[in-house]
Parts: sequence; structure tokens; C-alpha cells
Amino acid sequence: MNDMTALSGLVLLGALGFLILWREGVLSRRRLLFLSAALLFAAMTVRALCMDHETLDYQNFLTVWVNFFRENGGFAALRESVGNYNVPYLYFLALFSYSAVRDLYLIKLLSVCFDVLLAWGTLRLAGHFSKSAAVRLAAFFITLLLPTVVLNGAYWGQCDSIYAAFAVWSVYFALRGRGIRAVAAAALSFAFKLQAVFLLPVFLIFLFAKKIKWRHLTVFPLTYFLAVLPAVALGRPLADTVLLYFDQAGSVGSALNYNSPSIFAFVRGDVDAALLSALGVGAAFLFLLLLFLLCFIQRRSLNDRALLICAVLVCVAVPFFLPHMHDRYFFLADVLSVALALTAPPLAFVPVCVSFASLLGYHAYLRQRYLLPMRYGAVALLAVILALIIYLVLCLSDPGGTRRRAAR
Repeated sequence: MNDMTALSGLVLLGALGFLILWREGVLSRRRLLFLSAALLFAAMTVRALCMDHETLDYQNFLTVWVNFFRENGGFAALRESVGNYNVPYLYFLALFSYSAVRDLYLIKLLSVCFDVLLAWGTLRLAGHFSKSAAVRLAAFFITLLLPTVVLNGAYWGQCDSIYAAFAVWSVYFALRGRGIRAVAAAALSFAFKLQAVFLLPVFLIFLFAKKIKWRHLTVFPLTYFLAVLPAVALGRPLADTVLLYFDQAGSVGSALNYNSPSIFAFVRGDVDAALLSALGVGAAFLFLLLLFLLCFIQRRSLNDRALLICAVLVCVAVPFFLPHMHDRYFFLADVLSVALALTAPPLAFVPVCVSFASLLGYHAYLRQRYLLPMRYGAVALLAVILALIIYLVLCLSDPGGTRRRAAR
């Protein structure tokens, strides 16, 4: 990377990460301070090595959209229907159209910025269960250096860290009992990316646990409306922003699987795709129904660790059973599983398995060939789902005992 502006941006984001860690009070020991500085340098260096890579997604879509804004008045072009991303992300692309800096770098720097905020959210989430500086630092740096996190933004140019950051913060706020902030963060996550819907079912379980209240849910549509209001004020029809996700849902394609380690990775040969698709949707709804039933019956035992398990379980199981899933749809599960593993050591294998499964999909797209059959990833996720269910049942049947076992 030979653009000094982009390099300066990475330096500033590294400094932001250091400032966050300093304010979180985890750098009180000199050795932790130097270790953190070294790890931040490594995290930004590996991203600098990725910044020049262009994927077909960038060439065919992202830079085309930035050029559209550049040629049609910047923010004024928000009144038009541009791309298939919701308008909060398009605000940034419109902003980038005013800059002389290469849009590839700006797009990736935005994602790296949210990588840092995502790592901060994971630190806070792990810190809700442990005050150990080592645990919180591990949450921050494992997230920041997680292969899928590095590849997603700095290499691929995708923006999954944006919706994931808001999603992780929403879980943190919910566990802290800050219902309005939790719902607002979830709404912002959804406003940026439809894939936030994989987490939203867990908010019903938060209601069971009285972490949020029914009236707090009214914040969701209000936050979403405020997020799209600037585009609406510039002339974009409100219906376009509301119907955008319906259009996306109808345009995911007819294939049962798109390089995803879902249950459909096991499907081979000629099959009745419509029937299997319906069965997959039914399985996802049945899974959620059974999970809701279990949590409602055991609602008095829903401690914070059980709630975090539910959040990870939903983010793994729902896209696992649904048809038409894509390679990046387990991104949120990758990150949330890190916080869970650090607070429940018996589940330390979970982020390893989830990241392994996700990386198979990343490799398939980025290298245009399979490293291993995708069904290997599906087996790993199936093992994760079963383990999380067992651990959840144990946690609900003996919440104090599970907490003591996890603390040892």
C-alpha cells in the first residue's frame, strides 16, 4: 500500500484502539501496555497488507456505487435507488465520493474502524462476566485478529463489522439491563444489514428474562426511521427503505447454498430444491419455537451466561438451517462465540469450530476454489449447536453450578 492517507488512517485507528484500552483501564501494568501496543501494530500491519486487494464485489458494485454518487451530486443522489445496501451504509459511500483518496481505501478504512468498535464491544461483553484485564484484552485482540474479521473488511472490502458491532453492543446493553440502548443498537444493526435478523429472535428471550421491557421495543422502528430519515429528506421514498429488505429476500437466488457451511452443504445431486427449502425454513422456525419454549419454562433460571449462550446459539443455528445462505452469514456467530468462550472455558472450542466453518466459505469465494468440502464446516457447526444446547440445559437446570464451573 503506497497511499500515505490510507496508512495514516490505519495509524489513527490503531491509536483509537489504544485509547479505548487505556480508557477501559486494562493497561495499568507495563507489560500489558507494551503487549497491547505490539498487538495493535500487528493488527494494523496485517490490514495494511490487505488494503490493495480488489475483489469482484468491489469492482462490480462498491466502486460503481461511489462513482454513481460522484457523478450525480454526492449526497443529492441518495434520492435515487442505488445498489442493494440500505441507506445508512450509502451515506458513507456518498461521503467518499467527495474525496480524492482512492475509494477502495476509504471503504476498507470504514470497515477497519468498525473492526475496532466491534472488538471494543466484545471486550465489554466479556467484561460483563469477568473483571480480569487479561480476559478483556483477550476478547479485544482475539476479535481484532480473528481471521474472518481481518479478511472481511481489510481484504474483501465488506462491511459486516458495522452491523456486527452494533449487534454485539446490543447484547451487552441487554445484559446490563439497558433496554432502550439495547433495542436502539439492534435497530442500527438491522438498518445497516439484513443479516442482523439472525440475532433479533434472542430479544424475545431477553423479554422473558426481564432484561428489556415490551415498551422498549417501540425504540426499534423509531431508531430505524431516524437512520433513514436523511435519505428520505433528500427525496428518497420511505417505502424504498422499508421494502429494500423484502427485495433482498426475494433476490438471494434459487440455489440451496452459496458457499455456506449450512445444513444444505450435505445436499448433493438433483433434489427437489423447493421442498428442501421449505423444510429448512420449517426447521429454523421449529428450532426457535423449541428454544423459546425452553427459555420461557425456565425463565427464572435465565442468568446472563444462559442469555449469552442463547445469543450465540441463535446466530449459529438460524443460518445453519435456513436455505440460500451465503459465505459471510456466520460473521456475527464468529464474534459472539469469542466472548462466550472467554467467559465459559468448557466452550473454548466453539469459536474455533465456528471460525473454521466460516473460513471455508471465505476461502471458496476469495480463492475461487474449495479448501475442503463445505460439509466439513457444517459438521463443525452441528457439533457447536449440540454442545451449546447441552450447556444451555445444564446452565438452566443449575445456573449457580454452571457459573461456578465456568469461573474455575
